[in-house]
Amino acid sequence: MTNTNKLREGNILEALFKLAIPIMGTSFVQMAYNMTDLIWVGRIGSRAVAAVGTAGFYTWLAMAFILIPKIGAEVGVAQSTGKDDMLEAKVYIRHSLQMILLIALFYASILISFRKPLIGFFNLGEADVINDAITYLAIISFGIIFYFINPVFTAIFNGYGESRTPFIINSVGLLVNMVLDPLMILGIGPFPRLEVAGAAIATVIAQACVTIIFILTAKKRPELFSKLNLFSALDIQHIGRIVRLGLPVALQSGFFTGIAMLIARIIAQWGPIPIAVQKVGSQIEAITWMTAGGFQTAMSTFIGQNYGARKWDRVFRGYFTGLTIMSIIGIFTSLLLIFAARPLFSIFVPGEEETIRQGAIYLRILGISQIFMAIEATTAGAFNGLGKTVPPSIVGIVFNGLRIPAALFLSSTSLGLNGVWWALSISSIFKGTVLLIWYLIMLKKNPETNKMTL
Repeated sequence: MTNTNKLREGNILEALFKLAIPIMGTSFVQMAYNMTDLIWVGRIGSRAVAAVGTAGFYTWLAMAFILIPKIGAEVGVAQSTGKDDMLEAKVYIRHSLQMILLIALFYASILISFRKPLIGFFNLGEADVINDAITYLAIISFGIIFYFINPVFTAIFNGYGESRTPFIINSVGLLVNMVLDPLMILGIGPFPRLEVAGAAIATVIAQACVTIIFILTAKKRPELFSKLNLFSALDIQHIGRIVRLGLPVALQSGFFTGIAMLIARIIAQWGPIPIAVQKVGSQIEAITWMTAGGFQTAMSTFIGQNYGARKWDRVFRGYFTGLTIMSIIGIFTSLLLIFAARPLFSIFVPGEEETIRQGAIYLRILGISQIFMAIEATTAGAFNGLGKTVPPSIVGIVFNGLRIPAALFLSSTSLGLNGVWWALSISSIFKGTVLLIWYLIMLKKNPETNKMTL
């Protein structure tokens, strides 16, 4: 039985775990890049964390652009593999790589040209924080092509059902980043103390290493990457399908980041500490959404391949198996964030009592919604695997959009800054609940699944 056939035959729980665990590992590796930066930058102080966090919004926003070819590659390769049509899979691979290279060059030119007004948007009001944020953004922008192309390579392998390869390759990049971060940030040994700039340089070098290894690996995988010719003309039909698959998810991601940027502007009125709290807190909270995001990709690949093979029983049972797994993980992370908030936060900003105090409050409030976040991600993966990327995007855009009026209202009450955190948590609860109901209704209406039982 081939690696990809294992997703279409045999034990569903085993297949999902074998696919999902490396993808989750890859998600944690990508999260660990930011965490490693923050741990070492945190040794400089919360002002440096605020600078990196502010500039980081634009790398976060970049994911909206990356998601168009990424989702196109992931779903296109998965469904083509499910139909045993590798020629069609290669077409999706070529077009996804062509798109991401063009988008990366465009985005980098924007960030470099407008780096000062882009940072100025946040009204930070602290000259040293502003200058550090501009420096970090400029350096990251020059290496952003690596940041863009690596997720697409990862999506290609994941869509094919081979999640172990991108996990190993991305892990190498993390190790490089972990070694370079303290050397360049703090100036250990022969390295000068570069602080925020050092964090950016270390990240770019690590991402470049990952890209090089992906390219070398691709040369050894002719079944996926032979005869791609990235300089050939684009096929409008396939570009259109990639855009239709990826654009709703991209719009949701971009909208989500835009809302987060507005939230950051709202909390800036309380000073740089809340900005640092949100940045560090969101990274800790990523224990859930990176795990859930990894499982979302696994669910998308599993559903996509079985949908391509027209195996509706596995489409049906695979979703509920995945939902059970992620619900258990969501409960665990909720308990972790609620009951271990203070020690978790103190890892990143040791010795800064007020930042730790506010950070612990943030984690406890957001901890309540972790199980719903896990449900949302799992269900979105199932929708994506079917090629129905619009429903998760609608739910995400609507309820993320409501965060702004909710944050403004709740923060104007006696809750103050904590009202902003409650707005985030409540919206996540609604997103998970509504998307779950939508998917169940769709299964009920589908003639292939409406009579199935677990």
